[in-house]
Amino acid sequence: MAVLKAFKGLRPPADLVEKVASRPYDVLNSDEARQEAAGNDYSLLHIIKPEIDLDSSVDVHAPEVYEKAKENFLKFQQMGWLKEDEDEYLYIYGQTMWGKTQYGLVGCASVDDYLNNVIKKHELTRPDKEEDRMKHVRINNANLEPVFFSYPAVTEIDDIIKAFILNNVPEYDFVADDGIGHHFWVINDKGIISSLIELFDQIPSTYVADGHHRTAAAALVGKEKRENNPNHTGNEEYNFFLAVHFPDDQLTIIDYNRVVKDLNGLSLPAFLSRIEQGFTVVEKGADIYKPSQLHEFSMYLEGKWYGLTAKEGTYDDNDPIGVLDVTILTNQVLEPILGIDDLRRSQRIDFVGGIRGLEELQKRVDSGEMKVAFALFPVSMKQLIDIADSGNIMPPKTTWFEPKLRSGLVVHKLD
Repeated sequence: MAVLKAFKGLRPPADLVEKVASRPYDVLNSDEARQEAAGNDYSLLHIIKPEIDLDSSVDVHAPEVYEKAKENFLKFQQMGWLKEDEDEYLYIYGQTMWGKTQYGLVGCASVDDYLNNVIKKHELTRPDKEEDRMKHVRINNANLEPVFFSYPAVTEIDDIIKAFILNNVPEYDFVADDGIGHHFWVINDKGIISSLIELFDQIPSTYVADGHHRTAAAALVGKEKRENNPNHTGNEEYNFFLAVHFPDDQLTIIDYNRVVKDLNGLSLPAFLSRIEQGFTVVEKGADIYKPSQLHEFSMYLEGKWYGLTAKEGTYDDNDPIGVLDVTILTNQVLEPILGIDDLRRSQRIDFVGGIRGLEELQKRVDSGEMKVAFALFPVSMKQLIDIADSGNIMPPKTTWFEPKLRSGLVVHKLD
């Protein structure tokens, strides 16, 4: 059963939270982070993307980058930009986008739950990215950013959270530059904390929605620390890591689309002929066309949009992987027609989160940077959970969750 633990959060004062809170480390490159943090000494980007405070020629994985993170983290604490709560609390994190608010329960997840597969994954991780985040956790002895988890919705938990937010003023309440609202409550009632922890203990599994590398890094550093501590008891703070847990029925997964640089040497008629072997193809004209159901795709090529409907026999609705539209596209188009055999490493393909809209696909093709674009119908939470429960792994770049968590609302120290 899933572990949820209260902890002493390290948080910014309310009057600084908008300046401290930042987008996650992995949605910005170094140049974007420099620009976003320019003129803002309080931004958590100075800790989670510390290369922005060094010369741009310095490798982002150089030892001095991690040392800079540690230096800046200590500075934030010394300056009072991050202050530790007096006791162990749970927290509620609400996010509002497109008129809808989702409410997550902020607490620590268990390293043992990760190692024992109570926390279930749906993506592979890359060792180099794991090691980068492990170094960051080790040197700061803290989880600076939360991971994004989901769990099967529990009515009793929903009711407690609803009652709490109705009867308490949020500690933080602001709208970020991107228009996303962020609302944060501190649960300091020990009775409510105990009830939530007990209810969580009845949940068989939780699921990594976003942040697989951060999750792996946090758990593996915890494992290292226990192995290096001859007096390990299992109650040390390093046995737990920072997570925001959202009920599955509140989350939004949006489309994650593909753009490809060339047609693999094929002429337009030859390419369309090959596509028609696996799909019913309907020309839609110049206006943007968005898929409206599972197994329907849209394609943009040479100024025109096409609707593609996968033919019977090209997918398996009884297979948690075979039913996915990303699998259909890979098996019917990307590999056999376009010759892209390794989605993780190929330089001929790129992936575009649906938050950018299908206009972004059209723009990248019209500019000549890309030759063809494919838009997919979003994966459902049920599909994600089915895959994780079956022990399978989703193909690369399948899920895109919005809104992203803001980093810096609360930090978890490992001692």
